[in-house]
Amino acid sequence: MNLTVGQVWEALEDVKDPEIPMVSVVELGIVQAVEVEGDAVRVVITPTFTGCPALPMMREGIAERVRALGASAVDVEVCLSPRWTSDRIAPSARAKMQTIGLAPPPRHADRLDLVLELTPLVRCPYCASSDTVLENPFGPTLCRAMYYCHACQQPFEQFKAL
Repeated sequence: MNLTVGQVWEALEDVKDPEIPMVSVVELGIVQAVEVEGDAVRVVITPTFTGCPALPMMREGIAERVRALGASAVDVEVCLSPRWTSDRIAPSARAKMQTIGLAPPPRHADRLDLVLELTPLVRCPYCASSDTVLENPFGPTLCRAMYYCHACQQPFEQFKAL
């Protein structure tokens, strides 16, 4: 059986991020490339953080899913260049984040200095109010910060711009 690159990409949509389980590794922009040679597959991924604790789970999930397609050999390579950026997050993933109370990061077109310098308004994922305040820059994971919405009085997390 010869697999196609398209079949592998489609299958990888089923591999969810361990920290945001309704979002796939493809939607997060973690998968950089897919190569198929016969029934051998190589998938190149870039984690959101170099020391991402979910990396082993993502690699295994990707390998399992590709093997289920019939691949005899699967290589999941971690590549740190080019670095991952939150601008890679697909619109579908941004919408899904909001459904669980996680504000998506602002788009920055690789001008992260502007995002950090200007401290953009963070809209509440529950009520869309911008009457929010940063409570703690350190959330439950390295890629999240804690906010509070004065309008609906809900705490929420924001996925940090990276």
